Amino acid sequence: MKYVVCIPDGCADEPVPALDGRTPLEVARMPTLARLAARGTLGRARVIPEGLPAGSDVGNMSILGYDPARYHNGRASIEAAAMGLRLEADQVAYRCNLATVTGDGTMADFAGGHPSSAAGAEVIAALQAELGGEVTFHAGVQYRHIMVAPDSWAEADCAPPHDLTGQPAVLPTGPAAPRLLALMEASRHVLARFDMEATQVWFWGQGRNPEMPAFVDRFGKTAGLVSAVDLVRGLGVLTGMDVVTVPGATAWYDTNYEGKRDAALAGLAAGADLFVIHVEASDEAGHAGDVDEKVRSLENWDRRILTDLVAGLDELGPWRLLLLPDHATPLELRTHTADPVPYLLADSHTDGPGGSYTEAAVAGAPVVAGHRLMEELLRR
Repeated sequence: MKYVVCIPDGCADEPVPALDGRTPLEVARMPTLARLAARGTLGRARVIPEGLPAGSDVGNMSILGYDPARYHNGRASIEAAAMGLRLEADQVAYRCNLATVTGDGTMADFAGGHPSSAAGAEVIAALQAELGGEVTFHAGVQYRHIMVAPDSWAEADCAPPHDLTGQPAVLPTGPAAPRLLALMEASRHVLARFDMEATQVWFWGQGRNPEMPAFVDRFGKTAGLVSAVDLVRGLGVLTGMDVVTVPGATAWYDTNYEGKRDAALAGLAAGADLFVIHVEASDEAGHAGDVDEKVRSLENWDRRILTDLVAGLDELGPWRLLLLPDHATPLELRTHTADPVPYLLADSHTDGPGGSYTEAAVAGAPVVAGHRLMEELLRR
């Protein structure tokens, strides 16, 4: 038996006026997903446990089968793991966005205009050269980077920048805030020398090194994962999965959908029991409030991943598939919510009751804990 987990990040939504009160999942043309849903099992999952932030770190940890209430201790440390950074016991990692904050203090763009990874790395190198010392800056992907500091810097309340789009920037508070604010202000002088939309760094999502058991030890299955997002890749590293890099895979609309699909099929053919496919595009569209792009990203999932993925799985033998987002990212809100999300379980040989994969279609279903779905996927 082969297993696949499909994560269209942030794809769940709320009724959108521009779509005549429908959601992107209701509008998108997704014939392969519709066929899977018609013979699968559908329901609602709470991937964000009560009391935890509605972030991709929490949601994806749930989907991989780890209870965030037990294992989650911060986002940035997970991303650091994807970059090969092993935090010491006396260190804390902060997510370091390249962000655009206007002169009047408005968060104009949490992603700093989506610079290329090469351009972002150049800025991070300059920040390290000029501001490094007690802290260190480490280049990630596009606008997503990491700052590592002594553990004494950990106590601060920091707002996720994607929650502030178009609003006044909410600055860090708490004991470590003065040091963070000084670095953020100093970064403006460094970024001013570069030809990019980002104006400064923004620190948030701090965390210490998490301890998570290996996936194979927890579930008895070997696993691989493909994603362009360091956060998701970091979860793969921390749980001992084979984390695959695909050329042209980005965390943006232009990602290599086919490459991710083929990486999953190749990994399964090579002996992996389970493979995780994560695509960020639908989440980015939600943050941008881009209705057309969110619909397009879902259609890309169907046309460029699911159709040939199902055909390839059929050639490998019996299979089971789980599909759900790590959280909702409503277009009208432009940020994550902790609302339950729809999930689909499909089996190549055993039909479920069937239905439609939309928010409205599963609205009356009981809500299950997101981290329990991996156990349900792997049951025989």
